[in-house]
Amino acid sequence: MKSKIIYLLAIVGLFSAGCNDVDDGSPGEPITIYEKIGGEWNLMSLKMVDEFAKANSIQPNEQNLSALFNYEDFKIKFNTDAANHPTTYEVLGDVPPLFAPSGYWELSAAFQQTDASAVRILLFSDAEKTKQTDELRLTSVPGSTAEMEIQLVRVSNGTPFVSYIFKLAATN
Repeated sequence: MKSKIIYLLAIVGLFSAGCNDVDDGSPGEPITIYEKIGGEWNLMSLKMVDEFAKANSIQPNEQNLSALFNYEDFKIKFNTDAANHPTTYEVLGDVPPLFAPSGYWELSAAFQQTDASAVRILLFSDAEKTKQTDELRLTSVPGSTAEMEIQLVRVSNGTPFVSYIFKLAATN
């Protein structure tokens, strides 16, 4: 009888040991694209694409601008506040402006899109973000490497005619 009680207590002990909750820590906020692109970025390469020539299979339809017009000095800084919300941006270096060299910015979406469409970096001239000056497509989001790619597309009557593809590497 004593052995049955010990056996029963052992089984109850095993079952109660299996009921412990695993401590996975406290959940944090998800990582946004703002956290990934906030900071200063150096130009790795700049390519100009003739969209009309590309659409009509005319060669050449691309030109590397990286070493022309001082673009090797191009840097862009996307500033964020302490909570990783976008504030201002600034183009550094003595380069011809392809878009407004300073202003305010925000993303069209804080997370990567599930439909494979590019998140857009919206550029504004005012802090209230009511006067949009340009739009950059974020075609490659920084991940395991601190590199990203943005694209500026110029359009006339709804048809793209030239685009600029910036490949950037994080400064820090």
